Amino acid sequence: MTFSCSGIGVTPGIAIGNAHLLQRGLIEVSPRFVPFNQIANEIDRYRQAVASARRSLSTVEKKIPRSTWSEIASFIDTHLLMLADAALSEVPIDFIREQNCAAEWALQLQRDALVKVFDAMDDPYLRSRKDDVDHVITHIQKFLLQKKKGEDSADLQGRIIIAQDLAPADTILLKHQGVAGFVTEGGGPMSHTAILARGLGIPALVGVHHATQILRQGERLIVDGKQGTLLATDEKSILDHYRNLIRKSEQRATSLLMLIKKPAITLDGETAQLMANIELPEDIEATRSLSADGVGLYRTEYLFMNRSGTPDEEEQFTAYSQAVEGLNGLPITIRTLDLGADKRLDNCSQESTTCNPALGLRAIRLCLKEPKLFRPHLRAILRATALGPVKIMIPMLSNLQEVYQIKAMLQETKESLTRDGLDYADNICVGGMIEVPAAALAADAFARELDFLSIGTNDLVQYTLAIDRIDDEVNYLYDPLHPSVLRLIQMVIDAGKRHNIPISMCGEMAGDPRYIPLLLGMGLREFSMQPGSLLEVKRVVRSLDAASLAKQVGRMMRNIDKPNALDALSLICNQY
Repeated sequence: MTFSCSGIGVTPGIAIGNAHLLQRGLIEVSPRFVPFNQIANEIDRYRQAVASARRSLSTVEKKIPRSTWSEIASFIDTHLLMLADAALSEVPIDFIREQNCAAEWALQLQRDALVKVFDAMDDPYLRSRKDDVDHVITHIQKFLLQKKKGEDSADLQGRIIIAQDLAPADTILLKHQGVAGFVTEGGGPMSHTAILARGLGIPALVGVHHATQILRQGERLIVDGKQGTLLATDEKSILDHYRNLIRKSEQRATSLLMLIKKPAITLDGETAQLMANIELPEDIEATRSLSADGVGLYRTEYLFMNRSGTPDEEEQFTAYSQAVEGLNGLPITIRTLDLGADKRLDNCSQESTTCNPALGLRAIRLCLKEPKLFRPHLRAILRATALGPVKIMIPMLSNLQEVYQIKAMLQETKESLTRDGLDYADNICVGGMIEVPAAALAADAFARELDFLSIGTNDLVQYTLAIDRIDDEVNYLYDPLHPSVLRLIQMVIDAGKRHNIPISMCGEMAGDPRYIPLLLGMGLREFSMQPGSLLEVKRVVRSLDAASLAKQVGRMMRNIDKPNALDALSLICNQY
């Protein structure tokens, strides 16, 4: 007998294995009080548990593959910062002293108090951060209760994990324990679980409601991450079919290695530039080994995260220099700081009180407001331009006044470097990320003032559709193929053509093979993605006819509001 259900496939790939149900809900604790003479020991036990949790997360952080997205590291960073916050490091100790309660119960009392605060918030993004609190508190409780063994220590090699949700640290550890795939009840295409699955290359489904109730421990499962299908079956014919698909996938992965030295040229001779998104200087090795055309997005935030102070100019210059020189002449686009209001720096002059960090003081807004932060950053980047072909990209532009301010600051910074006798390149290309709908609508104006534009689809989609891409309640609405999103993308590409400047894309769409035919047909020729997607995208590019796609996409865009538009869109996207 075969049972099937559907979810959201977040990593293309198939996994076959026995189910392993993780009971990862909150650890239940009962009220327990201790004599006065044991209070000091209880406080010490709590502090040791917090320290152990911190060491555990730090160990996990070191296991994150360098080719994965920056969001993966930021999840762990967020939990480490929460462990250091007084709300978890000190307040439970106050409960122990004041109420003579055991450490586990003190932590539970603080958890209940924090959850009430989050539940009272109107903003869905901030409400959703309650899950992070629960993940961290559960992590501490495991050390307090010494539940580091037991069910979770079972041999998970080749198993398919079934869980309500997975904390970032758990997901990374499961990958290192050799799990074949996982299925979660919660999550959407841009939830942290989905991002982790893609970054770690684990076949996975999210949003499979009631999975922990309808699936049994040990039963044989098939996870199809491409189709979004979960099968529970022992039927030989079905298992043989999927095993054959896995073999073909492995063969294709081997054949992809043959494309490393081949150009990304369509059947009709159109060349696509395939660039890498990187974060760490060490990621340069993966970029070069896969013969990327360069780096289309170098995230600079990693230097500023999970530390008490900000890096000075010399530390930044050293990091950027390593990246530029490591590319041996390949171009690199360095994005200026894209820190957000939910990642406030200790030396910023004012604390943000915004209700929605995604719409608040972040990216270029923060940098322009904090010149003491921004000027050393610009100096370090400009100095790195003397070492190789470097472009500078500004994130989250929304109006031309920001461009004028940036140009003025760049000119002032150049003059200061000249006075100091420090080198920088002449004629540096300065571009902007188009991730705010207002910027896409004003693409012609930005194209007149900048040397290039790069479409950041992750934010563009969520801002256009007014949804938080990590909110499980609404992320089913996250749709890169929404007609409004496609119109905005087309407007930016067309503006680039009119003003003869390059247009690239560095959002998730650029590395998803399903969207490559559509984007090629829209006229996009520069794609930047996580290194692991480069060869698959190259394979797709080499199989397509750009001229034919341009005609198909042109017809589709002209009729995008008509009933048959979805059929035409599906036909185009299925060509990969």
